[in-house]
Amino acid sequence: MLSPDDVAALVDASAVDGLRRLSGGASRETWSFTADGRRLILRRDPPGSTKGGMLMEAALLRAAADGGVPVPEVVAAGDDWIVMEHVDGQTIARKILRDDEYAAARPRLARQCGGILAALHRIRLDVTPLDEPEPLDTWRETLDTLGQPHPAFELAFRWLAENRPASTRRAVVHGDFRNGNFIVGPDGVRAILDWELAHIGDPIEDLGWLCVNAWRFGVRNKPVGGFGEYDELVTAYEGAGGGTVDRDALLWWETLGTLKWGIMCIVQATAHTSGAIRSVELAAIGRRVCENEWDLMQMLPGAP
Repeated sequence: MLSPDDVAALVDASAVDGLRRLSGGASRETWSFTADGRRLILRRDPPGSTKGGMLMEAALLRAAADGGVPVPEVVAAGDDWIVMEHVDGQTIARKILRDDEYAAARPRLARQCGGILAALHRIRLDVTPLDEPEPLDTWRETLDTLGQPHPAFELAFRWLAENRPASTRRAVVHGDFRNGNFIVGPDGVRAILDWELAHIGDPIEDLGWLCVNAWRFGVRNKPVGGFGEYDELVTAYEGAGGGTVDRDALLWWETLGTLKWGIMCIVQATAHTSGAIRSVELAAIGRRVCENEWDLMQMLPGAP
């Protein structure tokens, strides 16, 4: 069990108060506390995990801040933990999309995301060592390793292979830029969180992932995160110097994102069923596989 003394040692504090674990975060623990009067957040790998990589996240957060991307300030970090400043605001997507407190912010969010992504994609490629995965091969191999038949996923893989757009640019890709990984206030986006999936790739991947239906949280008629339109996102991205967005490429990456999330749901549920990480949240994510199969069947050509 994490103790105040453990946390104090991480940040070289004389006193830690109010240590409590926050809800959310299927793959990592999040803790809130006050150290010598300063409100901070600790994210760490759960016991038994060997993921690591948080020094990479810390380097990216610092580079992002230097480039004008809104992120929490990094206080300290190790390979399996990171301490950041507390940023006031809301991360629960359903509240962001429905509560009156954020009504004025919602019309701004798609444009803000476009501008933020343009800045994010200007982060230097050499700021920290990052993988450069081949997306189709990576998720093909992952699904095959799981050994589960999913015909809808097979149809998606076939369409994606036959319609792959030419990639014209390499950039640092956040990898999980979506509603639920932002801190939002009444004024809009205040911070971008959860950089653990960052890699080198096509920057349009981030735009497509933001538009995946799962991240609309029931607001299907607003394709960008449940709060905006494609045109708002793309116009803001291009206007902030992010480069031209090919709409067919955006659809391709949204389709791949839907497929990817479906496979990730299987992976996360398997982490629970295998006994590696016992978690009701991970188990519940497994039921969402079929939602992504349905979304893919609606997106692919010939859908009713």
